[in-house]
Amino acid sequence: MSDTKVTWLTQDAYDRLKHELDEMIENRPVIAARINDSREEGDLKENGGYHAAREEQGQAEARIRHLQELLRNAKVGEAPEDDGTAGPGKVLTVKYDGDDEEEKFLLATREEGAEGALDVYSPESPLGKALLGAKEGESREYELPNGKTMKVTLIKAVPYSES
Repeated sequence: MSDTKVTWLTQDAYDRLKHELDEMIENRPVIAARINDSREEGDLKENGGYHAAREEQGQAEARIRHLQELLRNAKVGEAPEDDGTAGPGKVLTVKYDGDDEEEKFLLATREEGAEGALDVYSPESPLGKALLGAKEGESREYELPNGKTMKVTLIKAVPYSES
């Protein structure tokens, strides 16, 4: 399993996501009952309640699949090594070429940083991909949405900790 497909999660984040998944699975019969009740109201073409319940079911099933995949690939509680290398589960401090300000963010999934004060960038994002494996002091380039490239220097990479 490659490190970019692994989702590094704290125990708290894992527990929170597992609880959400369990609740969503428990709620499946409620949504199905709402669909059945709406279906019995008659003409499905003009039945807003039926279509809303079907839409809700589709969104819930997509979230359930996402959570199952995320939790299946999760590394729980294993903090990444404090080796000064950019990777998932690390707080990165970077400096962009031409900018005096440093930026600090968590390189992880959105779910991991859901309740944190830090911005979260995915390892799959252009910036995340460019920085993966970079050592402190190393500069990398990545493509911006407008097609231009941006140079970024990794100043510091430390394991994320909720404390």
